[in-house]
Amino acid sequence: MDGRNDHRRGRHVPSAKHVHLVFVTKYRREVFNDETLTRCEEIMRKVCEDLEAELKEFNGEPNHVHLLVHYPPKAAVSKLVNSLKGVSARRIRLGAPPLGEGSPAGSTAPPCTDICRRPRISPHHAAEHR
Repeated sequence: MDGRNDHRRGRHVPSAKHVHLVFVTKYRREVFNDETLTRCEEIMRKVCEDLEAELKEFNGEPNHVHLLVHYPPKAAVSKLVNSLKGVSARRIRLGAPPLGEGSPAGSTAPPCTDICRRPRISPHHAAEHR
C-alpha cells in the first residue's frame, strides 16, 4: 500500500480510513461460484462508488467474501456495511433463478392455504375473540 495514494484530503486534515470486511453466508453454506463472485464484486464496486468509497481489494470463496474498502471520514462504517450487504443481496437474488425453478426450496414448500391468508388478531383484541 502506497501511503501517498491512500490519503483523502479533507478541508483541514488528510485521512486514510480502511476497513476489512468479511461477509459470511448463512450457515456457511457454499453458494458462491466464480460467476456469482464476479457479479458480487461488480455490485460491491458500484455500491462503494455511490457512497464515495473505493473497493481496494475483493476476494471470495464458496462461503464468504473479503473486502478492503477505503472510505471517507464522513461515512459511518455501519451505513457502509448495511448498504453493501443489503444492495448486494437484493441484486444477487434478482439474478438468481426464482424459487421452484431448479431450486430444492421451491419444490418442498407447501402451498399457502386459507389459514395463511386470514388476518391476524392483534394481542389487544385477542381477549374479545376467545
